[in-house]
Amino acid sequence: MASTTGSVTQTERIVHCVKLNQDLPGLSEVPFDGHPLGQRIFDHVSKQAWLMWVEQMKMIINEYRLNPSTSEAQEFLLKQMEEYFFGEGAAHPPGYVAPGH
Repeated sequence: MASTTGSVTQTERIVHCVKLNQDLPGLSEVPFDGHPLGQRIFDHVSKQAWLMWVEQMKMIINEYRLNPSTSEAQEFLLKQMEEYFFGEGAAHPPGYVAPGH
């Protein structure tokens, strides 16, 4: 059994999250194993920021009507992901209005 310190177990890996600028629990495995962006995300993105990206990615897929099984959509999402975490942030689709506005 892992001992705990506060709400973080000692077995959790802590990263300095580039998105949230805080030391937080990191992902438990490398996303996109074998892709350089996957390792970069593993090293510098927290679980919390990753969950935020998943919601952003859903919006992008829906608004752009992407088919995630195509290589074009996958490349587009990888570029958006890199911008979201390491650039200016993922761009909203033209004419996008946030829900409730």
